[in-house]
Amino acid sequence: MFAPRVFVSMLGALGVFAIGTFLLTGSVWTTTWQTLVCAVLLQAGYFVTVLALVIKEGRDRRKMTQGQSAASASAGEDKEPKTLHVPHNPRHFNS
Repeated sequence: MFAPRVFVSMLGALGVFAIGTFLLTGSVWTTTWQTLVCAVLLQAGYFVTVLALVIKEGRDRRKMTQGQSAASASAGEDKEPKTLHVPHNPRHFNS
């Protein structure tokens, strides 16, 4: 998700909510606190949704890794860790 788009969308939704609340109640105080509560609920919902997506992605990656390890064990591959051999390892350019 592109962060500025999310913020603009959230502000737009809160603006529409505030206008609707003000037209229904006619009170600036009621509109203000209800809009703040709405903003907190929007952020909490966004956080929970992102958290659920992260958990789902982690679960999917673990399943894929376990599937690969089971396939490699059944293929009879070595149990030695695979290493990357670099023939020429130059020093850092700032050293």
